[in-house]
Amino acid sequence: MSAKVLAPGDGKAGSLGSIGARFMVGSEESGGGFSLVEHPMPARALGAPLHRHHREDEYSFVLEGRMGALLGDDVLEAGPGELVFKPRGEWHTFWNAGEEPCRVLEIISPGGFEGYFEELVDLGGGLAAGPEAMAELCERYALEMDPGSIPELLERFGLRIGEPVA
Repeated sequence: MSAKVLAPGDGKAGSLGSIGARFMVGSEESGGGFSLVEHPMPARALGAPLHRHHREDEYSFVLEGRMGALLGDDVLEAGPGELVFKPRGEWHTFWNAGEEPCRVLEIISPGGFEGYFEELVDLGGGLAAGPEAMAELCERYALEMDPGSIPELLERFGLRIGEPVA
């Protein structure tokens, strides 16, 4: 791989449904060590249902706004310059905890899981994909997802889902 500069508007971008994804560094560029994806989130947007990864750790670095997260039974918030560690095997979710846009850099280690996001963008996002497509995608990426958690998360944390990223 050769050195490069990725400008703010560079990189493939798309919608996962309620949040966005901008692909910054893929596993093929990092030798498989990690991937880097930016997630822009509109106000009060839920990022995902409760889920857990069996192969990857995730690190969410907040660039702007307030990110909320549920890690196991722990609820936390992080602001600009703060990092949230989401270890593999632990049930978790995340959201925009504020009324302003939030942007998070998601560092995924080892790399490869960015393919899940790329495929989800191609399917039109989580809500458009349908249960069979989502189940197949989750199986290939060793991801357990609990879509039944969405109504409780929306109510408990005052969130929205299904509103496209502006």
